[in-house]
Amino acid sequence: MAENTTEANENASQRDVGTELSRDMSLWDITFIGIGAMIGAGVFALTGFAAGLAGPALMLAFLLNGIVATFTAMSYAELGASFPQSGGAYSWVTEALPSPYGFYTGWANWFAQAVACALYAVTFGVFLTEFISVYTGLGHEFVFFGFLTRGLTERLLAGLVIALFAYINYRGAEETGTIGIVITTAKIIILGVFVIFGALATFKQPDWSTKFLSSPRFAPAGIGGIMAAMGFTYVAFEGYDIIVQSGEEVMDPGTNIPKAIFYSIAVVIPIYILVAFASIGGIEITDNILRLANMSGASGPVYTWQILGNLGELGIIQAAGQFVPYGLSLLLVAGLAATMSALNATLYASSRIGFAMARDNLLPPKLSDIHEEKRSPYLSIGVSGAIIMLMALTLPIESVAASSSVMFILLFSMVNIAAIAMRRNRPNLERPFEIPFMPWIPILGIVFQLLLTPFLLTSLGLRPWEDGFTALVTMAAWFVIGIAVWYAYSEEKEMEKLEQETPTVVSHRATERRDYQLVVPIANPENADQLMQTAIDLARENDGEILVTSVVTVSPQTPLSQGRQFVTDEKENVLSRAIQIGEDADVPVSGTIRIGHDVADAILNTIDQHDSTAVLLGWQGGDQARRRDIVLGSTVDRIAQDAQADVLVERIGELASSDIDSILVPMAGGPHAEYATTIAEAIARPENARVEILHIISPDASESDRQEAQELVNGAAEEFDTDGEVGTAVIESDDVSNAILEHSADFDLTVIGATREGLLEQIVFGAVPEEIARRSENIVIMAKKNLGITSLIQRWL
Repeated sequence: MAENTTEANENASQRDVGTELSRDMSLWDITFIGIGAMIGAGVFALTGFAAGLAGPALMLAFLLNGIVATFTAMSYAELGASFPQSGGAYSWVTEALPSPYGFYTGWANWFAQAVACALYAVTFGVFLTEFISVYTGLGHEFVFFGFLTRGLTERLLAGLVIALFAYINYRGAEETGTIGIVITTAKIIILGVFVIFGALATFKQPDWSTKFLSSPRFAPAGIGGIMAAMGFTYVAFEGYDIIVQSGEEVMDPGTNIPKAIFYSIAVVIPIYILVAFASIGGIEITDNILRLANMSGASGPVYTWQILGNLGELGIIQAAGQFVPYGLSLLLVAGLAATMSALNATLYASSRIGFAMARDNLLPPKLSDIHEEKRSPYLSIGVSGAIIMLMALTLPIESVAASSSVMFILLFSMVNIAAIAMRRNRPNLERPFEIPFMPWIPILGIVFQLLLTPFLLTSLGLRPWEDGFTALVTMAAWFVIGIAVWYAYSEEKEMEKLEQETPTVVSHRATERRDYQLVVPIANPENADQLMQTAIDLARENDGEILVTSVVTVSPQTPLSQGRQFVTDEKENVLSRAIQIGEDADVPVSGTIRIGHDVADAILNTIDQHDSTAVLLGWQGGDQARRRDIVLGSTVDRIAQDAQADVLVERIGELASSDIDSILVPMAGGPHAEYATTIAEAIARPENARVEILHIISPDASESDRQEAQELVNGAAEEFDTDGEVGTAVIESDDVSNAILEHSADFDLTVIGATREGLLEQIVFGAVPEEIARRSENIVIMAKKNLGITSLIQRWL
């Protein structure tokens, strides 16, 4: 009960963070923001192209895209309701994953939203210029004052509309939501008119069904065409990312954010399907439409979906010109409304990401300033607007938009990973909405989105050496800038933040900053001797240093600044004893006592702050009940899974490291097993302990498997550099754990590397190492090598 209360209080405190912003947006407001973003310029510009890719199966492609989007939308709903903060994906990844992944997620999201906004602005300029040229008689090409060409006019109009909506966002969330509702409502009404007249035109034709079932079939390009259309249009469903940015400005976010996400998807999917139906069914094949589609004199039968594909971004506009009264005018107006509502939503989202990162000191704090009267992050809005305007006025925006689409796919995948991680890291977090069938739904979201990525790139029709290269260079340049910002500014601020979260209250000597540093957390004085002996062996082997740390925890309601009063003489004595052991062995050693609300967080912060190489954890063992979220103990689990360092967990036994005469190293191959051999070598060398490399094979193993096993243990034995005996053994058994346990009875110490397990097993080191550590009567050290991004993916999946 106390744990639940603590978690609830923590959750409530997080919700109070954003009270600076005005909470005046209703469910209606944010739902329309999401709908406005999803029914952006894409429905007008992409429907024609997508019809050419999938044929009549475009309707199925839209439905499947909606289903795939819903998998990730559930992750957004759970996290957005639990953490209703500006920043969205950035805030969640920061909470769930180690730094700097949160920073890079926010940085990528900021870019993706800004590029999308710039694209909408440029599209608005194109539409408005077309509208002016058609209805004023200027013609397609014109020049004013000898320099104001059509292209320059389009860009200037894009800049003006960005400035307009930056001002609207500055006025506050209520005005932003109101404008969004008005524009989105107008757009839906016009699309509704288009669908009604398109359906009437379709059903007037006696053979209308042949357009969908016999052309030459429902899916003329097969599954490949459907996937291409899905990849081409998927990012049009990303509006739920914008909804969660309103978390600090919406009333009752725990209820309204999930509702807005699912309501908007429920509205958008039928609209996309109906627009596709009306476009394919309502259009008639005439000489004029064939001429516009450059298909005059085509040999063989011509189908309406082919015409739409050739018309491209003008597909549904030209279709409307056939069967909707004043169709061209209405669809141009709808296109203008679409680009404005999408621009409004993405500018809103972009500014909130910058605001959230600045509030966490990862960007200059001035960006988090709130206007006293408007209650809006006006400086963040201004900077985001300036970046968007710069891109809209200078870059080849269509090709750069490709990199934005890829970033959105990666962003969605990171959010799904964060949702899975958060269930494990914060099991008692108050979740107004919970993802069903966890973790299958987020995993399906990741898998399907990654499957769509190559189709997204190929269906964009990029010219590899022009558009594609520009997109790649622009994306790379943004990340290079991000890396520079991180190392020049944000990393130091992150370290300051870690120190604030777990301040140091006692420090014995400064660290020497050697290349190898081993962190040794010690809480129980009875464990100090054994852990320090192992640490000394490792520090000597690597010419490194030891950082002993102890953590004093206080309740979440107690300010960390008051934690010093809880530092007891026992804590001081444990630290002093551990340091003395290291000094007696002539090994560099320092020590700290830190204050924190959580032991695991304090130790992880220590590792991050000092950029430590490895951490050695003590574990008492025992046959505790095995829960799904706890294997070795909640603190050990968290550190072993989240530490950006090599991890060693030593089961406390009766012997000290100096008394170890024999070491068993079970060998299964892979980097963790290789790391285990280096640990065994470091411990064996001072006393010339006997070492045996062991491998277990099945009794049914083939001769080649047996030979491979022998080569494995022989190769590992040859790598040992000790004066002691090094032997090998290959044993047959159907039960790996029992075989190792029986063999280990003749050894003082067993050192075993982590094993690779199934995707969904909730384990830390692997079933075999943990079983051995749990049941062995002697000392066991489990070793896990930090493998960088590979290790990260393995940890979170």
